Amino acid sequence: MPHLPTDALPGTRDRLIAAMTDALCRRGLHGIGLTELLAQAGAPKGVLYHHFPGGKTELAVASIDDVVARMLAWLDGLLSRHEDPIEAARQWMQAATTRLSSTGFHAGCPLATVALESTPDDHALREALARAFATLRERIAQALEQVGEPRESAQGVAALIVATYEGGLLQARVAHSTEPIQQATQTLLTLLAARAKR
Repeated sequence: MPHLPTDALPGTRDRLIAAMTDALCRRGLHGIGLTELLAQAGAPKGVLYHHFPGGKTELAVASIDDVVARMLAWLDGLLSRHEDPIEAARQWMQAATTRLSSTGFHAGCPLATVALESTPDDHALREALARAFATLRERIAQALEQVGEPRESAQGVAALIVATYEGGLLQARVAHSTEPIQQATQTLLTLLAARAKR
């Protein structure tokens, strides 16, 4: 059996994605150079192009996909424990608020960070982000439909929840306070709960 090159060893790809995710959360795509990124992942330069021939952009897309997969897993776990999807959404937002606060308001949602700094020329990134947000909205809409919400309004409510989640985290991060997202979340979920009782 031929010798395995270091760039093919298990775990390297995951370390690269984890390093990129951390960078996106804290500094954005353009806030970290390749050398620093590779050092954080503990990998030589050739490893990046072995796993991600498209370089930094392809790695960022993989990171976005990974973030969404983990967000969905967390959301699915909450939905399995709570019959009311609004309560699951509340806990989802609360967990994100707690994570942001625990980092001293330095690490926000990587999706919003990349979205804000992307340009019209960043086609791959924008497609990945659009797919990410659409996937989150669809999963929430499905949960709402399962408890009787009509399809069209479920999609609208899901869009509102995702917008509150992302916008609230952005405001909390720049304010260095959880108040903006807590206020937005509480108001939104109170309105949704009152609407459900009508």
